[in-house]
Amino acid sequence: MAPEPPRTYLLLDATGNAYRSETPGLWGGHRRSRIYGRLDCRSAVRAIAVGHYVRHRVFFADEATAVAAGYRPCAICCPDRYLIWKEGNR
Repeated sequence: MAPEPPRTYLLLDATGNAYRSETPGLWGGHRRSRIYGRLDCRSAVRAIAVGHYVRHRVFFADEATAVAAGYRPCAICCPDRYLIWKEGNR
């Protein structure tokens, strides 16, 4: 029996293009709203639980990549980062 290929994860790079990685993403995002946050964000978890969000869910290797791809921090799970972002975008 042949060994199974390693599991891969679909992540976005700094330009917003998808690529396969053997390492799972550490940050999640929503493609339509261009928001990123922690994987355990209560807002995202609640939306996923009722069947929303999943279709537009994306993942990033790190926070810097999410920011470079044009995503903003979530106000719920990253309030400190969100306030800094908000101040810079007035």
